[in-house]
Amino acid sequence: MSTPFRAKSTLEQWRIFQAVVDYGGYAQAASQLNKSQSSLNHAVSKLQNLLGIQLLEVKGRKAHLTPMGEVMLRRSKLLSQNIQDLETLAASLEQGWEPKLALAVEIIQPQAPVIKALKAFLPDSRGTRVEVIDTVISGADDAIHDGEYDLVITAQLPQGVLGEPLNAVTLVPVVHRNHPLAKMPQPVSIDEVLQHVQLVIKDTGKNPKQDRGWLRAEQRWTFSSFKQVVDVLKQGLGFAWLPMHIAQSYFEEESLVELNIQGGAAKSLTTYLVVPRPELLGPAGQHFSKLLLQHCKAYR
Repeated sequence: MSTPFRAKSTLEQWRIFQAVVDYGGYAQAASQLNKSQSSLNHAVSKLQNLLGIQLLEVKGRKAHLTPMGEVMLRRSKLLSQNIQDLETLAASLEQGWEPKLALAVEIIQPQAPVIKALKAFLPDSRGTRVEVIDTVISGADDAIHDGEYDLVITAQLPQGVLGEPLNAVTLVPVVHRNHPLAKMPQPVSIDEVLQHVQLVIKDTGKNPKQDRGWLRAEQRWTFSSFKQVVDVLKQGLGFAWLPMHIAQSYFEEESLVELNIQGGAAKSLTTYLVVPRPELLGPAGQHFSKLLLQHCKAYR
């Protein structure tokens, strides 16, 4: 067994070295740290002797970094930041701040407000690891009932489950502009549409429900994301229901078009924020929930 590594230097020595550089000299650093100038001189001198390299050289009344000192300063500041982060995390855990936050998001939920909420959460995250997982149709039900997620965004509330409304989402039937359905006299009948291949997103639930969502045509090609569906649509293959917030940019570039189906085919849904176990949601989850509700409201 190898001998455990024992550090020669101390964090306090590195802190003093950083202060001398940051404040421009020993006298200024001594004043800021409320220590004697001689004690700072001794600490830095001892650090240099232990390492066998010169970190600082005094010119006039000011201490200047040597080239080796510049390298060690950068690395030592990373060390100091890591120690600060560790202590902040420990204090957060003591206060009940969660080390991990798991969020399940129904794939039709607009991503923009979720990303803005994550961006707003980062400065206050205190080291909390965030896990964001996509779900589709009944996958959100599983996420609510299994208890593995702190927060769930779903497009359909299971019976007996309460949720805060987030965003209205409209699903529209879409094909490539050169697809045979786009060339037919409009509006087309749903029977005509269902004779073509439907591109769908795979239900991520343990027991997929074929009677929910956009599953309708007998001939279906299944994918794991809307990006894959759009890529296939742009090749002139099949039709699909896309959320309007995804389809809009393709309508504007005229690569995809919305189908005009007799009787109307748009589907309106509302996404909801569900807290599966409210009694166990800690301060990090509560804070992120507020940010998510705030940014989803602004997105409307």
